[in-house]
Amino acid sequence: MQTTLMIYDGTAPADSDVARTGGVPLAPAGFTWPMCGSGCGGPLRFFAHLPVEDGVLSVFVCQNDPGACAFWDAASSANRVHLFPREELQPIAVPETGVTLLPATSAIRNHVVALDPEEIDDRDDDDDLAPDPYDLARSGWKRGPEERFGKQREVLGSLGGSPSYLEDDRVPACRSCTSPMEFAAHLEEGISARTAMNLGGQLGYVFVCRACREGAFLTD
Repeated sequence: MQTTLMIYDGTAPADSDVARTGGVPLAPAGFTWPMCGSGCGGPLRFFAHLPVEDGVLSVFVCQNDPGACAFWDAASSANRVHLFPREELQPIAVPETGVTLLPATSAIRNHVVALDPEEIDDRDDDDDLAPDPYDLARSGWKRGPEERFGKQREVLGSLGGSPSYLEDDRVPACRSCTSPMEFAAHLEEGISARTAMNLGGQLGYVFVCRACREGAFLTD
């Protein structure tokens, strides 16, 4: 069982083409900043730039009035996920009004964790749920044999794998082709107030339709 954790790796230039949360989005020429269609009508806040095998996932979430616009709902227009080609990306113009950027940019490095659930004997099994790969990998990050707690706040999410404890009926369908989307990443809120997106204390899930090169975001 392997999980690719995304680990906080210090700061990064705001317009760098590296895995990061925050900073300025990179997009093809002609791309315009996405706006919230769920209620406020303002610009969405840029959350993450995630290079993947077939391009870059660019994630936006509405933060103009947290709780009023349904950013947590994949079917709402209060979030956007785009799968851009990796070539010829450029910083896009940031709107002058609205909550658009995180105060600080967090660099991400990937770390593959191999886990055997049978060897994890100190987790709290208070129900019949099977061990979840992401939950196990995150809870064990930088935790020594005699330690109860590790440095889980350094974990900014994970790439690939399966969605952590998410019911099948919450997997979104592509708006263009109606096919079920593929899970792409988990996103945690962030390591500090300056780097964090307000997700209401929940975990973010990124899905993608690679054929249509578009995605969806939800929280749980």
